[in-house]
Amino acid sequence: MTDDTRGIASVAEKPDYWESATEQLMARDRILKRIIPQHPEVHLASRGDPFVTLARSIVGQQISVKAAESVWQRMLQTCDQRVTPDGVLVVGADALREAGLSKRKVEYVMDLAIHFRDEQVHPQNWAHMDDEDVIVELTAIRGIGRWTAEMFLIFNLMRPDVLPLDDVGLLKAISLHYYSGEPVSRFEAREVSQAWQPWRTVATWYLWRSLDPVPVEY
Repeated sequence: MTDDTRGIASVAEKPDYWESATEQLMARDRILKRIIPQHPEVHLASRGDPFVTLARSIVGQQISVKAAESVWQRMLQTCDQRVTPDGVLVVGADALREAGLSKRKVEYVMDLAIHFRDEQVHPQNWAHMDDEDVIVELTAIRGIGRWTAEMFLIFNLMRPDVLPLDDVGLLKAISLHYYSGEPVSRFEAREVSQAWQPWRTVATWYLWRSLDPVPVEY
């Protein structure tokens, strides 16, 4: 992955499906049977409201976790420690640029704020919508592609069966653990993931942990 969405500290509430999912995955998959017990004190959890989650995803696109965190902290300072749609629109594009966002990312964050302010998206309904329907609504926003929408499904809505095939970290972990380091295609990754259903989110999360054991605050 290239942004700061790879993990959550364990202090937040654990998803109700987590224990059952890990038991089933360890029973089905010899790699996960080895990896999962190595990370007993951490799990996926949802923090932050939808706007913050999406804004932070945009900020972190195509830069390192460390760089993304630095820019996000400056953005927090610019927005008086609370990033909201109205707050972003009030501070304006120039202030966001001074905080370290690229011109393109400023455009994306501003467009995101407008969508939320004008109720062009419906976060109050997302918990009750199918994954693909949420993705369709999110990808109508500039700067949000399928990968970002899938990260939202995982890290905000905590959907249990998301497989982000565009995620570099996931493909790297599958290559390392299942193909002896050989590059893998999306087709091969999907084949490996068949044994993980309906818990592909959980399997993906632990494979990220195998690359980066310390969950990133998000």
